[in-house]
Amino acid sequence: METNKRGPIGIELVRRGLISQADINKALEYQRKNPQKKIVEIIRTLNLCDEYILLETLGEILNEKTIMITQNDVQININQYISLDVANKYKAVPFQVIGNKIKVCFADTLNHEAVDTIKLILLNKGLTMEKYISFEKNVLDVLKRFEGKAIDSISSTGDVTTLVDSIIRTAMEKRASDIHIEPLEDKIRVRYRIDGELIKATEISKDKQQQLIGRLKSISNMFQERQESQDGRIVLYPDYNIRVSSQKNIFGEKFVLRLLKKNMTIRGLQELGFPTSDEEAKRIFNKRNSITIVAAPTGEGKTTTLYSIIDSLNRPGINITTIEDPVEIRIPGLNQIEIDEKLRFADSLRTVLRQDPDIILVGEIRDRETAEIAVQAGQTGHYVLSTIHTIDSIEVITRLRKIGVSNYDIASTIANVISQRLIRKVCPHCAKQREFTEKEKEIINKIDKKYGIEVDWNNKFTYDIIGCEKCNGSGYYDRTAAFEILEFNDEIKDLIVKNASSLEIKKKALEIGYKPFVVDAINKVLEGQTTLDEINNELIIY
Repeated sequence: METNKRGPIGIELVRRGLISQADINKALEYQRKNPQKKIVEIIRTLNLCDEYILLETLGEILNEKTIMITQNDVQININQYISLDVANKYKAVPFQVIGNKIKVCFADTLNHEAVDTIKLILLNKGLTMEKYISFEKNVLDVLKRFEGKAIDSISSTGDVTTLVDSIIRTAMEKRASDIHIEPLEDKIRVRYRIDGELIKATEISKDKQQQLIGRLKSISNMFQERQESQDGRIVLYPDYNIRVSSQKNIFGEKFVLRLLKKNMTIRGLQELGFPTSDEEAKRIFNKRNSITIVAAPTGEGKTTTLYSIIDSLNRPGINITTIEDPVEIRIPGLNQIEIDEKLRFADSLRTVLRQDPDIILVGEIRDRETAEIAVQAGQTGHYVLSTIHTIDSIEVITRLRKIGVSNYDIASTIANVISQRLIRKVCPHCAKQREFTEKEKEIINKIDKKYGIEVDWNNKFTYDIIGCEKCNGSGYYDRTAAFEILEFNDEIKDLIVKNASSLEIKKKALEIGYKPFVVDAINKVLEGQTTLDEINNELIIY
């Protein structure tokens, strides 16, 4: 709930004897640690006064009608009056219509933009708005619960076109990277992947299955009659490319929709969590006659890192060509090629070498043919960037050997390998700061000491994970990456040529300063970006 920026609400509550000055001091101390929280919400959270009296008094101070809004108070379908994205943006819940008057509950009636916008939308529908105020948490709780019910409500009407659109648009609003639409024995389950975690969105009745499948195939340009695996694309949404994959299972056909936002802003390497300075990053990636490989399992952000590297190298005097499947972000000044069933990486790469490139991005090294052409490019004056699927940097050498690249070619062309893992960041809206426990310090000290690092525990804090509407109750919001960098110096190259095992190579790499990504992950815990539980979930460190 928004309060007056000059702070009179707290003063007025003390003046009326509702709370004491000591209570206000306690609330202000809490606010210093949680600056995004408003003072009235904090008073309620800390249980410094009865919430009903607090809300009633706030209404008197602001001269507003009040309601302790809950889901039971909503007697209308919100979507019929304002869209859910608008409702969430302005923290407003239309909850009752009487004649041509509609009651709307706001989390902040002092937000004049919100009030005026909602008022105008409803006026255009022939409705006069009567505004109410409630606690922000109540408003957001109602909106969160309504999202799932809105899909269910649409599902029950039989309007499958609207249902599919609602599923996709809600996924976009929630920052989902993927939508899973899964036929089960007696229902259809819809789940969203948000920050790497699958979260159930809703369930749809089984009798909608064939209509749902038909609609998805229609908008994805798939063959309706085929039940074998298919790939398609949805182009109905101007801000997104949506890749669609279907797969038959024992209860029907499962669909996975990958949401790729168009014209995404490319994040700098430091924003991604790259553990070096800008100057050091320029040294690592300012290469010729060599290859840089970004390595990680599927879904760990390899392509995003490649884009950041390319963007940092892009300038008018450089000819950069990319070969991708698909082109996920269009970058001005680059020559970007999208492969398809008829055009393979290897075929495109051969042609690109005749186009006088300085830098070549190959989306993925998948086979010996592509690897050998990439090596040829790296040996003839080009700088090649690509990705490969391995668990860490050292295993890239093993992987290249297995697909048939010679030890000499690996040693003579690979400049460095970057490996990474995505880890969730603590939600800035609800996480509660605290000191590290002795057990946590013991775990961190043990790991860092293994790699010759001493931890200074002064001013180091971690967070308790709470969960709120912003983070879908997970306690985490957005992700960063833990990186490791393996540079191929003469000693590493010599071991590769001698066909040394990955264990021997790793031992030597550790001696000359290589740090596995668990070290960077621990640093991000100490910086307060993530938690020990989260990196253990990703890396299994204890």
